[in-house]
Amino acid sequence: MKCIYCNCTESRVVDSRPTEDGAIRRRRECEECKRRFTTYEKIEMLPVFVIKKDKRREPFDAAKVRNGIIRACEKRPVPLEEIERLVRQVETRVCQQMDEEVTTEQIGLLVMEGLKQLDEVAYIRFASVYRQFKDVQSFMQELQQLLDSQKKPEE
Repeated sequence: MKCIYCNCTESRVVDSRPTEDGAIRRRRECEECKRRFTTYEKIEMLPVFVIKKDKRREPFDAAKVRNGIIRACEKRPVPLEEIERLVRQVETRVCQQMDEEVTTEQIGLLVMEGLKQLDEVAYIRFASVYRQFKDVQSFMQELQQLLDSQKKPEE
């Protein structure tokens, strides 16, 4: 491991601990300059490709999922930790599936499922972009489904 301060290749691990997303956080000390830095080890998964609506394929990118969720949660009281947790949840489910390809539709459904639990307004915002409502009626149907799903647990 190369020191980020002096480029020395010798360092010792001071502390190791697992992170929530399955990585290993290692605190290191450079043998040369004695400064400390942190590294993360993560298991490399086989790449998962996303099949876009126009049939193009591109590698799965959790940053794109994060950006969509952040836009949906804009000006909502949703903590950043909850957004990151949802991104990790979606990424884990995409990577744990047996297929090497996933559609944008499957990813969108995973995000909507998580947003429905996290913040209903963010869920509706995301659904309105994702489902591309053509008119007010289709938007109202989605709202009615959300209201109906809220009533069921209370009964």
